[in-house]
Amino acid sequence: MPRKGMRTIFFKSPSPSPTRMTPPPSPLPHTFSESLMEENIEVADFIITKRDADVASLFSDREEAREYLGSVKKLQKAMQFLVLHHSSSEKIVRAQILMQTAMKRLEKEFYQILRSNRAYLDPESVSAHSSSRPSASRSSFSDFEEEDFENELRDENDSIPEVERVSLAAMADLRAIAEAMISAGYAKECIKIYKIIRKSIVDEALYHLGVERGLTFQQVQKMEWEVLEVKIKTWLSAVKMAVKTLFYGERILCDQVFSNSAPIRESCFTEISKQGALSLFGFPEKVAKYMKTPEKMFRVLDLYEAVSDLWPEIESIFSFESTSIVRSTAVNSLIKLGDAVRTILTDFETAIQKDSSKTTVPGGGLHPLTRYVMNYVSFLADYSGILSDIFADWPFTIPSALPESYFGSPNNEETISSPISVRLAWLILVMLCKLDAKATMYKDVELSYLFLANNLQYVIGKVRQSNLNFLLGDEWVIKHEQKVKQYAANYERIGWSKVLASLPENPTAEISMDQVSDHFRRFNSAFEEAYMKQCCWVVPDARLRDYIKVSLARRIAPVYKGFYEIYGGVQRKKELGGDSLVRYTPDDLGNYWSDLFYGSRSSGSVSSSSSRGGRSR
Repeated sequence: MPRKGMRTIFFKSPSPSPTRMTPPPSPLPHTFSESLMEENIEVADFIITKRDADVASLFSDREEAREYLGSVKKLQKAMQFLVLHHSSSEKIVRAQILMQTAMKRLEKEFYQILRSNRAYLDPESVSAHSSSRPSASRSSFSDFEEEDFENELRDENDSIPEVERVSLAAMADLRAIAEAMISAGYAKECIKIYKIIRKSIVDEALYHLGVERGLTFQQVQKMEWEVLEVKIKTWLSAVKMAVKTLFYGERILCDQVFSNSAPIRESCFTEISKQGALSLFGFPEKVAKYMKTPEKMFRVLDLYEAVSDLWPEIESIFSFESTSIVRSTAVNSLIKLGDAVRTILTDFETAIQKDSSKTTVPGGGLHPLTRYVMNYVSFLADYSGILSDIFADWPFTIPSALPESYFGSPNNEETISSPISVRLAWLILVMLCKLDAKATMYKDVELSYLFLANNLQYVIGKVRQSNLNFLLGDEWVIKHEQKVKQYAANYERIGWSKVLASLPENPTAEISMDQVSDHFRRFNSAFEEAYMKQCCWVVPDARLRDYIKVSLARRIAPVYKGFYEIYGGVQRKKELGGDSLVRYTPDDLGNYWSDLFYGSRSSGSVSSSSSRGGRSR
């Protein structure tokens, strides 16, 4: 009878647990005689006893390792024969003692290979090569009896780097030991060692990547945004490495070592990786619940993009039923992040509409709202693909009809049709409508038009320089450039109408000297008034600034030049010895206009007493 404390493994029926997979005895061939059974026990006794006293690693010599595993397999056959034909034989006790000794040795070897080859079995090394290499997949418990893995590896894989060669060999050794132990009913011992060592490696790797365990929602809520943002950046740099290298490599290793047992593969990988994966993929959801303000948008989008891009790998790596909670955690994070993005974007639009600043921008320059909204929307355009996913099931209904001039002709094929393009275009339109209201705060109507031209020009510039140009299209840009020109024309018409009206409609027509004097007097007064009022106004965009100056020169300079060339000299002779009414030559007008729109009076002032016609510096 078996000794006390010794497991009688071959009398057990198979356990449903994945950690106990002792198969029932199978009928042996009639050729397996009693003499052969005794021979197997004797050979196993010699090999196992001899190696039990040897402190050197069994797998340092592949020939001996193959011989040892072969003897274990033959001992197993002998024990099966005894159970079927001589169940009360004392030889069963002897065989069990030998088997127990062999399993202890293999357990020790399994542990040593895992520990000593840690550098070669790290996830990065394992994931660097395919799990389907022929040499790696064929070497198993039974293969050791028939072929020399080392020779096969050398012959078939001369081009494999040394690190990968060692990694493949270690995996083959572990798999051979695991199959031998599981076949003999020692799955529990094998799995325990594997889980402890591999879990410590995965946990350590996640720690070095900066993945925090046990971080609660309450802790996240209490963090300053600057602190949380640092954690988000750390997570973003860690998640790709964790999924594509750490968990992927660990899944490959599990699949290799326990290739003959799907339940054990699942059990090991789940226990090793689930806790770390839940901590990793649970973090974005906690961030999604953080205070939802516009400045948080882009970090939320970064998190969504990271999880979304990695979803195919997540779904594949954590495909087991027991790791479904990992998949659902990642999906739930995507859902919560999407909800946060939709809420933030809605709040952003509301914030634009509720902007109540009453102060006007000096000189009609760029309004802070324009800068803020366009910087924000242009950044959003960089996430158009992600935003399309987030808003795929959230149709957008425009609160009011958009002007045809905003989107273009309805019959034009280039009108904006992308849902995300429409959303971003709507945000810009909401801002432009707000700017229209702010323009009415200027006392000078011409300055209000200059303000609108400046801000719309800035909007167009941001569109051209970002992905908004692709989303909104060239037609959008062209139509808004036309609107800028319209605003500029209105500014010129109102701001310089008195100057133009001071000159005769036909500058070369013959008129009296009194009329000539009156025209020069009125021109001087109107020009000086317009210049002094506008010398502090600003046009930040160089192209728009030049466009307005050229346009002014084309409207006024030819009329004044024609009038000046005919009557300027005559008027000066008439006023010889007194103050001249002819204060400006045609070139002087260009010089004064060149100083406009820089927002400073220091560039020059209008002369009111020069008899030479020019500027006083």
